[in-house]
Amino acid sequence: MRNSKPVLLIEDNSVDAMTVKRALKDINATNQLVHKVNGEEALEHLRGQGNQKPCVILLDLNMPRMNGIEFLKIAKADDELKQIPVVVLTTSREEQDKIESFKFSVAGYIVKPPDYKKFVEAMRTLNMYWTLSELPNGG
Repeated sequence: MRNSKPVLLIEDNSVDAMTVKRALKDINATNQLVHKVNGEEALEHLRGQGNQKPCVILLDLNMPRMNGIEFLKIAKADDELKQIPVVVLTTSREEQDKIESFKFSVAGYIVKPPDYKKFVEAMRTLNMYWTLSELPNGG
């Protein structure tokens, strides 16, 4: 991405998490990938002392314990976390999921392409965008 900050992936599916990791490697993204399996674990990590804030959060919506929308409600209400850009990376094509996600100011909504080459291209585009995009110093 645009700096050395980590990328936080919130994804409960281990195959999908491995696919993201592999795609980031294939596009030569050098950012550390921090993986959490649900919103609760992600919030705990984000609020943990000594953990570097990520440059972007890649968020799945359909997860156990705390789903993506529940995570967004909490994270976007938190002054320490709300400036971190969140991109929804999900299999859901549901219009209501898109509406709810953008209600919480997500930076983007990407439906995971089932084809790996298309997935890599989506990650490449996302990487290029975040390489060009500038955030406030706190973000």
